[in-house]
Amino acid sequence: MSKVANTFPEQTEQIASGSGSPSWLRRNLTGVTLLVAMAALPFLVALLDGQSLTSLLANKASASKFVQGLAIEIFILAAYALSYDLILGVTGLLSFGHAMFFAVGAYLTGIMLKSFHWSFGATLGLVIVAAVMQALLFAVVLPRVKGITFALVTLGMASVFYIVIQSQELIQYTGADVGLQGVVPPPFLNSANNRLTFYFIALVYLVLVYLFYRRFVNSPTGRVCVALRENEERTRMLGYNTFYFKLITLIISSLTAALAGCLYTLHQPIVTPSIASLQYTVTALLSILIGGLGTLSGAIIGAGVYRLLDYGLSRYLGGNSTFIIGVIYIAFVLFVPYGIVGTWQQKSFQLQKGRERLRRLLTRS
Repeated sequence: MSKVANTFPEQTEQIASGSGSPSWLRRNLTGVTLLVAMAALPFLVALLDGQSLTSLLANKASASKFVQGLAIEIFILAAYALSYDLILGVTGLLSFGHAMFFAVGAYLTGIMLKSFHWSFGATLGLVIVAAVMQALLFAVVLPRVKGITFALVTLGMASVFYIVIQSQELIQYTGADVGLQGVVPPPFLNSANNRLTFYFIALVYLVLVYLFYRRFVNSPTGRVCVALRENEERTRMLGYNTFYFKLITLIISSLTAALAGCLYTLHQPIVTPSIASLQYTVTALLSILIGGLGTLSGAIIGAGVYRLLDYGLSRYLGGNSTFIIGVIYIAFVLFVPYGIVGTWQQKSFQLQKGRERLRRLLTRS
């Protein structure tokens, strides 16, 4: 983990030294290319499927609309995984209750829109307030517990929320174990009728979250958070109040996950209690382990790999897919311990030396 973390100072120096546009584009060529590809994906799929632009914009049922729906799920999962990577991969806070951050945003959005007929703006404001409050709730125990004890305490808090949303007393609001159904989103955020618009909203949200997180990690506050992960006692000896830095990351992470949950409710026809369970926290954990713990971009790649694997294997193998997926995860942990992005960062220096050696050999000949 520490080896991956050592790449951050290099990124900071690059950002400070390379202010020209060509240099910035060269450093971020992979990300820019991926963003352009994602923006063009609906149109490319429609073109290959023989669908007209008018039909695409009219939201007609097609292969492009299906791909957009799957991509939206990946974008939302990636934002959720990023929020978990911030507290675990960057700050070193192991939480087993992270799904609560996501579920609070999802359920509050659905309840306010369906049962209380709030406007979307008021609902969004309430989600933001609730996100800050639950981050403060998790932070209450920070001065007293840490490590696996903190993880178990957060699991207990999330388990209480999981039980509450399934209680019969709240069935008219949450739908209990059946789930929350019948949420009518605002017309401009209706994924069923305006899939392409919602696709770009989810994509823009993910990009903004990633850019903000990258800037945060490379900021002085972010550097202290990385130091917390490596050695909290020494960070405290240097004069930093570690509680406040943990609190900041919890608030940012909670806001990100709650807003992702809000998008989830607007996109999905039903919100089930499973998104508040330990399993959904594990989903975020697996995403960042596949992509690379503490790398940020790895959370996005890991979420894409996880969702595509889950969809593809479930479609073709049915119930047997769970075993295959488990084997794949074990293989990742054994043979790609730093994740896809983390391993690439580890090997990039060796690859660069190999390219330089090959270039010198070709130049001599």
